[in-house]
Amino acid sequence: QVQLVESGGRLVQPGQSLRLSCVGSGSAFSTYAMAWFRQAPGKEREFVAAISWSGDSTYYADSVKGRFTISRDNAKNSVYLQMNSLKTDDTAIYLCAAHPKRWPAEKDYEYDYWGQGTQVTVSS
Repeated sequence: QVQLVESGGRLVQPGQSLRLSCVGSGSAFSTYAMAWFRQAPGKEREFVAAISWSGDSTYYADSVKGRFTISRDNAKNSVYLQMNSLKTDDTAIYLCAAHPKRWPAEKDYEYDYWGQGTQVTVSS
């Protein structure tokens, strides 16, 4: 069992950067692949990025490729999402997910553990 807590979301202007953090509990955290998803009002949950348990492999949605970077620090039980060149379309609740059933996994039902999310708002 893993509990996930996200932080770092806030209001920013278009073009600015933001880094989200997700801290997990439990010794098994370092053995799980992790991912970030997002959900905007009235829209389905959308895959953003994923990272393997070792951090050696990453995978991104086309909409964020080249702007967002996922990373992890297993010593801190943490995974991060660096978001650059933010757009208004990036506005959403960002959720951390763990332990997919396969790699890479882009569907939310493929992940076993979820955080509550952190709100990112991009607006001028």
